[in-house]
Amino acid sequence: MGFSFFASRAAARFLEDVRRPAGFSTAALLLTAASGGGVVAYADSSRPEEASGPPQQQDAPRKKKVVVLGTGWGGTSFLKNLDCSRYDVKVISPRNYFAFTPLLPSVTCGTVEARSIVEPIRKMFEKKKKDVSYYEAECFKIDATKKAVHCRSAVGTNLDGNGDFEVDYDYLVVALGATVNTFNTPGVMEHCYFLKEVEDAQKIRKSVLDCFEKASLPNISEEEKRKILHFVVIGGGPTGVEFTAELHDFLVEDLVKIYPAIQEFVKITIIQSGEHILNTFDERIATFAETKFQRDGIEVNTGFRVTKVADDSITVKSKSSGGEILVPYGMAVWSAGIGTRPVITDFMNQVGQAKRRVLATNEWLRVRECDGVYAIGDCASISQRKIMDDISSIFKVADKDNSGTVTLKEISDILEDICIRYPQVELYMKSMHMRGIADLIGSAVGDAHKESMVVDIEEFKKALSHVDSQVKTVPATAQVASQQGYYLADCFNKMDHCKEHPEGPLRLSRSGGDHHNFRPFRYKHLGQFAPLGGEQAAAELPGDWVSMGHSTQWLWYSVYASKQVSWRTRVLVVFDWTRRFIFGRDSSRI
Repeated sequence: MGFSFFASRAAARFLEDVRRPAGFSTAALLLTAASGGGVVAYADSSRPEEASGPPQQQDAPRKKKVVVLGTGWGGTSFLKNLDCSRYDVKVISPRNYFAFTPLLPSVTCGTVEARSIVEPIRKMFEKKKKDVSYYEAECFKIDATKKAVHCRSAVGTNLDGNGDFEVDYDYLVVALGATVNTFNTPGVMEHCYFLKEVEDAQKIRKSVLDCFEKASLPNISEEEKRKILHFVVIGGGPTGVEFTAELHDFLVEDLVKIYPAIQEFVKITIIQSGEHILNTFDERIATFAETKFQRDGIEVNTGFRVTKVADDSITVKSKSSGGEILVPYGMAVWSAGIGTRPVITDFMNQVGQAKRRVLATNEWLRVRECDGVYAIGDCASISQRKIMDDISSIFKVADKDNSGTVTLKEISDILEDICIRYPQVELYMKSMHMRGIADLIGSAVGDAHKESMVVDIEEFKKALSHVDSQVKTVPATAQVASQQGYYLADCFNKMDHCKEHPEGPLRLSRSGGDHHNFRPFRYKHLGQFAPLGGEQAAAELPGDWVSMGHSTQWLWYSVYASKQVSWRTRVLVVFDWTRRFIFGRDSSRI
């Protein structure tokens, strides 16, 4: 449990940083420029509502309505940390539970049962004593102009349209996640399985067992058996690799014992368009995973792109030679990327983001140019403001005596504030192994006299000209969505104390003025795991620490058990792992 404690402490430090007041004083000139025209989305909830009658008959101010779309990592983390007594909270989602999606590959093969990784949403609210309304429905339209969402009941067929309803909001939190991305490849939707939901994992499990039962029939030829028992995974990212590892363990540890006559016909293949599987991990992990899979008899085909999927064959094209190959298969799982949900696409068209893949938000997670709407998780991406857009204003703030030049000390006085508002500055200095502002300025004006050097606006621009190359987009992972949910809830909890510009730019001067209530969102990477089967795993942890092997698998067990959302799921998951160690996986089709 050592790493779970480390991860929890790291998360606690992150939340402490978020909650801590930013502590920056006023710089009127910079306030307008650095915000990029971002109108503050946080309303002053302490302002009383307009009176609806004589003063003596006024009711208490109504609570602001907060509508949350989605019960995934982002939405659930937001709700868990939100002070619901301040708001009228409504949750809309077609699934009435939260699913621990990192364990979906384990569900496909019965290592973990489906019910062990889900927690009912209503039960979560009851435990936290949160007054929240939940509607089991799907949002099919967001009307930002009227501040309303149009929903359709997820209960029953709803053929007559009686299940359609509308919910208005003051604040909307969009946490709808993403859907599969087929890249318009013919046949994928009709013939491939996906692994996004619990229901997908259950379908895959049944299909695997169906393939074995079908191949066991007496009238099936050897050639047909080879085709039926050929399992193809398209996509060598974390999901594809984890499912492949689980499937291999299921086959060699359980199924070959009860289907000994057909074990020689079983084959697993990964098709990856990139040059390596796990290309988002450290190169050492990718190499280790490929070597292990090849040793286990798993065929890893990199540099191939799927162009067509038929009911019994997959057409792949080599990126190097351009030649096409026909691959017969019995079951195919597609895990080659994520796409945008139709409701998000429609909403982006409304708010002038039609050419984007996901919703663009500012650093406070508010959808750009859209009042009262926030987006977290896989359906959104933070559009980090570039420092070169504000370079002139920053220079003027540093130039306190209006001399037209700034010294290293004047820049140093606001450097910490700059690094918070523009995190790419800190990343750039780290990537270039710079120890401070002197190195940064010296890179532009020369190191000889940098300690006593004064720079003008052009030299200042030159020193920071390459900083924006370090602007990074956060990955579409559960870890990011969870941190965003906690951060946004903390912001909502502070709205009563925000009198003016709570969302606006950080102040780049410490002389006078009020402090801001919170800083922009900053993602803190706590590491990532890749289970590789055979009780081995790989981990990439903060500090460029890479771990691989059997000990890392036990680290994975510890972290994933500790990250469950309740003691019920934590006990069930540990029990499932123990049951598998003792009795093996269940091979029934149920």
